[in-house]
Amino acid sequence: MTLKVLSVASEAVPLVKTGGLADVVGALPAALAPHGVETTTLLPGYPSVLASLRRPRAIHVWDSLVGTPARLLSGTLAGTREGDHPLLVLDAPALYAREGAPYTDSAGRDWGDNWQRFAALGRAAADIAGGAVVKRGKPQGFDLVHAHDWQAGLAPAYLRFAPYGAQRVASVVTVHNIAFQGWSGPEVFSQLGLPDEAWAIDGVEYHGGVGMLKAGLACADAVTTVSPTYAREIRSAAFGMGLEGLVIARGSAVHGILNGIDAEVWDPSTDPALPARYGHRTLDRRRINKRALETEFALDADDGPLFIVVTRLTWQKGMDVLPEVIDHLVGIGGRLALLGSGDAALERALFEAAGRHPGRIGIRVGYDEALSHRMQAGGDAILIPSRFEPCGLTQLYGLAYGCLPVVARTGGLADTVIDANPAALAAGCATGVQFDGVTYDGFAAALTRTAALYRQPEVWERIQKNAMKCDFSWKASGKAYADLYAALLA
Repeated sequence: MTLKVLSVASEAVPLVKTGGLADVVGALPAALAPHGVETTTLLPGYPSVLASLRRPRAIHVWDSLVGTPARLLSGTLAGTREGDHPLLVLDAPALYAREGAPYTDSAGRDWGDNWQRFAALGRAAADIAGGAVVKRGKPQGFDLVHAHDWQAGLAPAYLRFAPYGAQRVASVVTVHNIAFQGWSGPEVFSQLGLPDEAWAIDGVEYHGGVGMLKAGLACADAVTTVSPTYAREIRSAAFGMGLEGLVIARGSAVHGILNGIDAEVWDPSTDPALPARYGHRTLDRRRINKRALETEFALDADDGPLFIVVTRLTWQKGMDVLPEVIDHLVGIGGRLALLGSGDAALERALFEAAGRHPGRIGIRVGYDEALSHRMQAGGDAILIPSRFEPCGLTQLYGLAYGCLPVVARTGGLADTVIDANPAALAAGCATGVQFDGVTYDGFAAALTRTAALYRQPEVWERIQKNAMKCDFSWKASGKAYADLYAALLA
């Protein structure tokens, strides 16, 4: 029997992306298909999304959806085979037809009506799942709604407190980062179209206002996080960001399912972005990519380790410690190529460090997908000193490309990287370097240890081969999600 799942999110590759959420939402339909799950994705009608729809058809209209007219468009992605990935787009120009990023304006400020923009997405999801869309005289409902992060967090609340029709529709909410919660003041509750009973501790009320992620955690039939360790971590005050009590209360309804990566897109043996393609049996060809990357970042060409960073420049990512350890990194013979943007003070500190070490530090502000592929293929080790990391994808890309991850021991980083300690080296299973404590001492010691491993070519190559043989595709994770859906529906 085929399960029909409506996946609800604020972004998905290749249409719109600000982070790993988009990668997950874009990859899940194909991962679930072999397990009898037919996934349709619902996205907001940003200009970029509308422009990518192929042969869109209006299939439903709302005169007032959380206070604004809207219509539902059905289509598929341009450039894909018909029916590969069914897509629904919520076309509400007053909410989504604007310049800027999905959540912020051109100056980086949150849109003041984000509560309405994503409440409308949740309301639409509940209506669609409940059968509001009629085709050939029959309601086209879904068996289950899978809501992603705070932007879709109200969908389970609408399904519970104000469902469309009598059919009971199950729901799952996935927490990609519990730090982002979508809180609004109490004045918005009266505009959500929810009954008074939803204003409760087991509903949408949170610290005297409306908590979108909190609503999803309280109302969904199951909660997932994007790694097993993160599922445990958010039960503590250190990682739960105020929601740890609710996570604990949900008990066995909380599951940790590790993210995967698209093994077709992230494959160094076929990657069109690389100067030289290679596999674990042809690692010598990586040197071509390394030399090309040195040229691209104006770095000295030598035999020392080339470290890379591809990240947002934020406190969460531990990037405030990076400028402090750069002198040490250079002192042990390393060089650094960095791609990222974020905190202006961190950008300045990194450029100052680059000025102190010409030819040793190269920085690109912004994001470039093809360049990130070239960096993974040409770098020796990727630095990920995150203070918390629900799953992380860059370390998985590094493993696939033989760019060994140097990671803080947290969340999905701890779940996916095997530290090159003496026991792991003796057992032949090491895939990277882990360290505790995102401090100068902890990070600098990890860099020193990585450089020492790099200077043992046979050991380094063995670790690279271990990393590249790991399977972090969506195969296992897709089955885990499908099993969870089946258990809920049973």
